[in-house]
Amino acid sequence: MIKVVAIVGPTAVGKSALGLNLAKKFNGEIISGDSMQIYRHLDIGTAKDSPKELKEVPHHLVDICDANQRYTVKDFQTKAQKVIEELSAKNKLPLVVGGTGFYLSSLTKNLNLGGKDDGNSQLRHDLMELEKNGQIKQLQDILKHEDPKAFSKIDIDNSRRLIRAIEVKRTTGKSIVDQNNGNKWADFYLIGLTDDREKLYQRINSRVDKMVDAGLLDEAKFVYDHREDFEQAKKGIGYKELFPYFDKQASLDDCLDEIKKNSRHFAKRQFTYFRNQMDVDWYNISDDKNYQEIIEKNIINFLGGHND
Repeated sequence: MIKVVAIVGPTAVGKSALGLNLAKKFNGEIISGDSMQIYRHLDIGTAKDSPKELKEVPHHLVDICDANQRYTVKDFQTKAQKVIEELSAKNKLPLVVGGTGFYLSSLTKNLNLGGKDDGNSQLRHDLMELEKNGQIKQLQDILKHEDPKAFSKIDIDNSRRLIRAIEVKRTTGKSIVDQNNGNKWADFYLIGLTDDREKLYQRINSRVDKMVDAGLLDEAKFVYDHREDFEQAKKGIGYKELFPYFDKQASLDDCLDEIKKNSRHFAKRQFTYFRNQMDVDWYNISDDKNYQEIIEKNIINFLGGHND
């Protein structure tokens, strides 16, 4: 059976650096599990690997869409499975790095997410009209009433996730979190990186400062100027918080503080999801000074004692 390694954990913990090192050691290639790194020209706010790193190790599902294109969990699942199967056929180790919990669940649990339209384009149109009119609270209320199980598990601040969950419930009668077709198509070893909370928060704050130095404001202004078309990108952390600054309604320092705060909250939600919803082998990077060496040994065992 196909073997896949995935690296999960809160933002800024060091997943990308570990993925690069493991790819080099195990003849692997990286598959981004991030829902924002798919977009061209959005590099800084999405924390993409540098151009040099992208050349050192082949990356997949990075820079594959323009920011005005819609990208769903189903799109990710379909594309990621295809890449994984192709890499495995070439005796390459697929390394899924980063990403949101539900994206990775769709892949590891082989969730049956249905087709793109599920035979009900009118339903999608009606739900997207609510999104377009800023009625996310109404979408949340619909999901909470119709599928409280999904409401408690997905990111309810993400309107596209809300829409997808409502679609699946209405068209299949089942909760999106129960859409498992039972067919195991690959073995996954999930590596989770974490750190002491204060150290992680310091690293998050520092990364935001470095993003600003690298040109985050110009990139966020690009998203702001195209916000009518960039439906998903304009909701990304690192972009949306700067809109009040461009509107001259808040100071730059206040907006940057908001990015740091939202990034910390996102990190907490990520850790909670992965800890409660997925079978992850956790490594505290402060407690385990030689954590990478331990991870490498465990990967070798996972692969059956071979490091090809």
